[in-house]
Amino acid sequence: MNPRQLKTFLVVAQLGNITRAAAEANLAQSSLSDQMQSLEQELGVQLFERSRHGVTLTPAGLAMKTYAEEILALNDEARIAVRASACQSERTLAIGTLETIAAEKLTVFLPRFREAHPGIGLTLRIGGSADLQQWLVDGSVDLAITFERGQSDERFITRLVSREPLALISSGNSDALSAATLADLSQLPFITTQDGCVYRRLFDAAFADAGVEAPRIATEVDSIATIIRLVSAHAGYGLVPRFAIDACVRRNDISELPWPGNAPTASLIMIWRRRRIQPPALSLLLATAQRALRAVRPVDVRPRREG
Repeated sequence: MNPRQLKTFLVVAQLGNITRAAAEANLAQSSLSDQMQSLEQELGVQLFERSRHGVTLTPAGLAMKTYAEEILALNDEARIAVRASACQSERTLAIGTLETIAAEKLTVFLPRFREAHPGIGLTLRIGGSADLQQWLVDGSVDLAITFERGQSDERFITRLVSREPLALISSGNSDALSAATLADLSQLPFITTQDGCVYRRLFDAAFADAGVEAPRIATEVDSIATIIRLVSAHAGYGLVPRFAIDACVRRNDISELPWPGNAPTASLIMIWRRRRIQPPALSLLLATAQRALRAVRPVDVRPRREG
């Protein structure tokens, strides 16, 4: 069992097709098949179920997938730690985050960090919450900055950065909710993201924590930016991170309305792989981000324009 075999195994597991996996791994199909057969012979188990429609993992293959990811991650960790000990650290970091966080939080922070530390290269990857999890697992990113989903994984360390207030929003000339109760909110049409998205979890949790029925979903979309645009076009109401709406409030495109009771918040967190020796560049980034990404305003301060 060697790293090359494990990388090939994971490509096959991901794509579920030998031909496509061979092209992805830049191998002849016969060579890829030989690698997989050799791995199965070494382990003494069948890792794939083969059919006309492709290949799927057996229970043994599913177990192997978890360990293959861990072995390759540990292999990378060892390489980084050894090079750092010899003062040959690559000093290049990859950060994964959600689009709204990138646009509203990192566009200010990352240029300043780069200016202060020109010897550290930075790569920013934008994806959904499921993408961020997978990128952490396979080592595609060193750090993920996202909202907390209520999940834990012993392979990773999680650090709270800030508790970001959520804003109840309507179109810019609306005052329909100025005297609303939480029960009233549950009767209104809302625009939100689809099930499985971290933003949808924040939306559902806000109403569940308030002890009221979740409102009717008028439209499901793919991003916070789309929610804000549709709300400004009178398509419904939204509940989004407050830092995403400041510019829209200043332009009077939308209004932030009072939330009856205690305003809901979202936990902004950083997640990174647990290592025996942390790369110095990552430790520096973590310490700097912890200070720089805190909420600018207290959670009980609203933008000036309200419904």
